[in-house]
Parts: sequence; structure tokens; C-alpha cells
Amino acid sequence: MYEFSPRERLQRTFEKKIVDRPPVICPGGMMNAAVTDVMKKRGRILPDAHHTGALMRELALDVHAETGFENIGIPFCMTIEAEALGSDVDYGTLECEPKIVKEPFPSVKETEFRASGAIQKNARAQAVIGVIDSLSKSHPDVPVIGSITGPLSAAASIVDPMTFLKELRRERDGAHRLLDYVTGQLADYARLMADNGAAAISIADPTATGEILGPKMFAEYAVVYLNALTDAIHETGVPVIVHICGNVKMVQAQLAELRSEALSVDALVNLGRLKKEIGVPTTMGNLSTYLLEFADPEKVYENTQVLLKQEIDILAPACGLSTSTPLKNITAFTEAVRER
Repeated sequence: MYEFSPRERLQRTFEKKIVDRPPVICPGGMMNAAVTDVMKKRGRILPDAHHTGALMRELALDVHAETGFENIGIPFCMTIEAEALGSDVDYGTLECEPKIVKEPFPSVKETEFRASGAIQKNARAQAVIGVIDSLSKSHPDVPVIGSITGPLSAAASIVDPMTFLKELRRERDGAHRLLDYVTGQLADYARLMADNGAAAISIADPTATGEILGPKMFAEYAVVYLNALTDAIHETGVPVIVHICGNVKMVQAQLAELRSEALSVDALVNLGRLKKEIGVPTTMGNLSTYLLEFADPEKVYENTQVLLKQEIDILAPACGLSTSTPLKNITAFTEAVRER
């Protein structure tokens, strides 16, 4: 069989066309593969590369070259959108990813909305867009994936998260206004990624889990706003990956309503069974990140074979990688897929 380029293979997989084997990717954002082994080996490190376009570009290439993942994924965290919308961010260290240290609003009733296009005015977001443009031109056969934070997670990053989750029930009108605003801002940012050459957009929304929301609120909030964001991205012609954390059993019916090309889920989900039960267009995942961090390469290889036998469409880590994940385990994973 003809051997496809990584970009062709991923695109054909989204389109449900025949491929030589599954792609193996790690899209960036929450699923960031800039582990310390790579950074120490290559000498380009975080948090410096969160800010400087040239360093961000080179670190993204380092990750691609060293791990064997068949994509280039940026950014390396989930804080850009929240920072651009008013949150204070701690940029972390070599071993620790950035985190939100203070949300600007205590409640959905007290939010202040910025003009559209607020995210791309952020200097780090501008660096991301520039790197996507540069890498999509210099590496046309490798899919550059732009990663963004999902609507519920972004909203919970600018309003006190515990209050926000309570107000999904108690202040529904205000919650919907906030989510509509956040989704519009995210759509502007995602469209800019697509316009600058992103081969796909990955949306990670860890707050949008059935374990937190339950089926009714998952349908009312997660499905509605993830689909609104997906539809906006589809207007550019670019495919979408959606990642949902946690146990999805109670929201399986609602997952079937998502309009993304691919669905990524956590390791505790039997993805092969989920594929059969709800007819997910394209399944992605879901090798345990605990396994990747703590097991040996032989165990990683064995578990990768299980996923291949289940005919998972796109192989990927099940969730966010720890920065201490050994590079030898990551390459055991990617090599197991590529040798198929």
C-alpha cells in the first residue's frame, strides 16, 4: 500500500478514507508532549518557550523529532485564553506547567466582556499564530495542530470555578451569556489558527465531563457550546478534535451529538466499545498517561497493541502527559504504531 505523509494520513483518517495505518499524534495544549527529557536533551525549555515565538517554534520541532508523534502541536499549555480574558497566570517551571492563579470575576453575574478578538491581542497568542504560519509552510507534510481550551474550561478559568459550576444551575441565563461570549472569543482565535495553516484544531475541555455535569447539563452546556465552536471552525474547512475527560458512560448519548471529526477520551473508557455503541465518526486515544509515566517500554508496547487490535482510528495519549514522562516510553508508543 502507498505510504501516506503524516498530514495525508491524518486528513484521510478524518475523512474515513483508507490509510496505511493509524496516525499517532499528541495535539498540544492540555495534551502537551514537551517533557523534560526532550527539553534537557535539546536545550530549549519552558517556561521561556511560552513567550518567544522563535523558541516556541524550535521546541515544537524538538518534540516532533524526539517523540515520534506525527504532528506538531502548540501551544504547550491551557492558559493563553484565560490570560487574554483577564486571568492572572503563573508560567510555571521546567517541570511544572502554567496555571491560573487568580480569576478576574467572582461570579457570572459580575463578568465584564471584552471586545471580540481579545485573545489574539495577547502576545503569547500572537506567538502561537506566527509559529503555526511558519511551521505549516516549512513542514507542509506534517500536520500542525492548533490547540485551544474548550468553552466550559475557559469560562471556569475566568470566573471562580467552584462558583461557576454552581451557577450553571442557579444562574443559567448568566452562565449562557458567559459561555456565548467565551465561545465567540475562542472561535475568533481558532479561525485565526486555521487561516494561518493549522491542519486541525484540537479542543480540550476537561471541565466538560459527565462526572461533573451529568447528562442534562452536559447536553445544555457542553454539547451546545462545543458544537458552536466546532461549527465556527468548520467554516474555515479545518477538521476538529474534541477531548472529553473522565468517565463518559453517563453521557454517551450526548457524545453522539458532538459534530467534531474526532473524539478523544480518557484511559478509563473502553474506546473500542464506545466506537461500536455510539458510532463515533473517528476515535482518538487513549493510551494511559499513568502507564506512559510509570510503566516500562515493554508494557507501553503491549498496551499499544491492544489499542491497535481495537481498531482505534488515531492513536494518542489519553490525557495530559506529565512532564516527567520518560522519553523512552513515548517512543515505545509511537514506534509500536509506526511499525504496524
